Amino acid sequence: MRTGKSLEAGLGAPALSVVIPVFNEQDWIARSIDALQSALENAHWSAQIVVVDDGSTDDTPHRLKQLAARNPRICIIRQENRGRFSARLAGIEACTGDRVLLVDSRVIVHPEALAYLRQQLSENPPRRVWNGHVHVDSIGGPYGDFWAGLVAVAWRRYFANPTCTSYSLDEFDRYPKGTGFFCAPRDLLLAAAGSFTSLFSDGRYASDDTRMLRWIASRESINLSPSFSATYHSRDALGKFLTHAFFRGTTFVDGYLDSPGPVRRVAGLATILGTAAMPLIAKRPRSALVVAATACGAAGLAVHLSGGTARQSRAVASLLPLFVLSFGAGVARGLGLAVGRMLRR
Repeated sequence: MRTGKSLEAGLGAPALSVVIPVFNEQDWIARSIDALQSALENAHWSAQIVVVDDGSTDDTPHRLKQLAARNPRICIIRQENRGRFSARLAGIEACTGDRVLLVDSRVIVHPEALAYLRQQLSENPPRRVWNGHVHVDSIGGPYGDFWAGLVAVAWRRYFANPTCTSYSLDEFDRYPKGTGFFCAPRDLLLAAAGSFTSLFSDGRYASDDTRMLRWIASRESINLSPSFSATYHSRDALGKFLTHAFFRGTTFVDGYLDSPGPVRRVAGLATILGTAAMPLIAKRPRSALVVAATACGAAGLAVHLSGGTARQSRAVASLLPLFVLSFGAGVARGLGLAVGRMLRR
């Protein structure tokens, strides 16, 4: 079911549509859309806003109905729960703008971000693809600090000195990327989605960004700037954090299992070390605890040396064992899903 309608872009700006997939985010969807609208107003940019409700079971549908009643720019699409990739694709297909901005429901767009984007698209037409500079919040307890700490280590080259830059496929794993805050031409996104083939039969667990973005990076440079920025709000409770880590482990398999590069090599090494550690854990649990504590301390130190804050270092050091267990279980599920699909062929 669809409600609402789109508006034309502001004078001199490319026609823009925004796609927001949402699943059970009753506490965040209004905040995300409000921040988006403020950023659009600051940019003097009208845009169609397509929200795809991917089978929410909480109060999200009611909140969306209220938002659409107040704003004719909002178009709502409701579908059964089929995963974020399916939800994003449904939104992109419904877009009327030739440029599409992808925004996740927990992402708060910064006030001047879209003014910067509009200027770049107008003044530098060859720079067609933009990945957002995403901050991870630190107000939801240690869980946001944990993810921020991982980001500081994984992409320390960029975050050590954030500046406007671009990267292509050969540097894909060295820079932050994701469809949580991402802008590209609609036809390019549709082509990338058309190239997508998941390793899983169940699309709910498919990688919703890595494969698509890798395909785009093989054809066009992806631009990145701290001026095109937003804040991602992580889960704020231990149970939610572990559930999210489990899910991320599964999608990690779909995104990287058949994609060569440093991320897959590091993941493979971690798997080998984890498997080799099993006998030690069974035969010498005290020694295993010492090794685990040393690894956690080393991880916290790595965050510090990568420019992370003291809070981020402590969060990574303290939550790493629980994260490894949950993420590792998700990886095991992903490998099972991939093998199961392969055997059924």
